[in-house]
Amino acid sequence: MALLTALLAFLYHLPHVYKWLLRPYYVASLFMSVAFLAIRKTPGVCDHLSTQREDGNPCDFDWREVEILMFLSAIVMMKNRRAITVEQHVGNIILFSKVANVLLFFRLDIRLGLLYLTLCIVFLMTCKPPLYMGPEYIKYFSDKTIDDELERDGRVTWIVEFFANWSPECQSFASVYADLSLKYNCAGLKFGKVDIGRYGEVSKKYKVSASPLSKQLPSLVIFQGGKEVMRRPQVDKKGRAVSWTFTEENIIREFNLNELYQKSKKLSKTKGAEEPEQEVVGAQEEDLETKKDK
Repeated sequence: MALLTALLAFLYHLPHVYKWLLRPYYVASLFMSVAFLAIRKTPGVCDHLSTQREDGNPCDFDWREVEILMFLSAIVMMKNRRAITVEQHVGNIILFSKVANVLLFFRLDIRLGLLYLTLCIVFLMTCKPPLYMGPEYIKYFSDKTIDDELERDGRVTWIVEFFANWSPECQSFASVYADLSLKYNCAGLKFGKVDIGRYGEVSKKYKVSASPLSKQLPSLVIFQGGKEVMRRPQVDKKGRAVSWTFTEENIIREFNLNELYQKSKKLSKTKGAEEPEQEVVGAQEEDLETKKDK
């Protein structure tokens, strides 16, 4: 039954996945992920490769290569248990496939290993995953605007995501957060984002570490009257984030969004409340232009 459910879910999202995989970044990543498989199985090329197989067939995996692939497959399965989007699932597969390719190429020939590792480094430095460009109702803050917006109207509750563009977790969460903003945004409940990878002072003031070791990205914080009410993930005494899964269901439950939305939408849309809404739209359009420039 579980396999049938997973298959139906995959078929449901297939048009979206197909369109997503055609992006140049992922096309190149997929080719790099199957590089060793292609070389090991291509007639005329594999004939010149070394092998430890008893039958001496250089065009098939030997026992050590199978062990490496099985080990990396187990890691991918464990990692994907915490994945929250199709993009994150595929991203994990691509990442660990590249790791496996590095190990396999170095084992096969150190020159091939160095060449493949160099290509991975160049690809990492020159190519970035495409940013989410779908519909959303989110205001993007800077270090100069965040305080004023949060304190402007004490009746408005803000849910703010602290993120960094370089973080894979933040990139995967972007579509989830955008969907929440479309469902729950109203006069008294608004959604915001601030890039602490770009605005370091904001990171210090709101005590959200941008270090990959802290695992605090993304962080969601609720503000009421400019003051923090709740945040996820929570941070322990050592400054490390307590493990928490950023699924839509978890956010709705932990932040009690349904009840918060019912209370917030009753806020009368006075002139003072309408103006921030217009600013949100303008800021959203401006940020989309910024994303395109990046």
